Amino acid sequence: MNKQELIDAAAKKAGLTKTDTTKALDAILEVIAGALKKGDEVRVINFGTFAVTKRPASTGRNPRTGDTIKIPASKQPKFRAGKGLKDAVNK
Repeated sequence: MNKQELIDAAAKKAGLTKTDTTKALDAILEVIAGALKKGDEVRVINFGTFAVTKRPASTGRNPRTGDTIKIPASKQPKFRAGKGLKDAVNK
């Protein structure tokens, strides 16, 4: 399912217009991204938790040349599914 299909399904289920649903989804995604950028967690009960983890710097190898390269430290967004989502998927 892509974003447009998600919007279509959510609009139909909620009885909203596609325009309103698009605005709501975009706002929710912006809020989640903004919270993660600040280092906060976003918990949605019975769905899951969005969080940021830190990946330390490391060394890797260029597969083409075999040269050693430095991989800089970075922050990675993560999602952990909640019990409600796990149960829904496994029914």
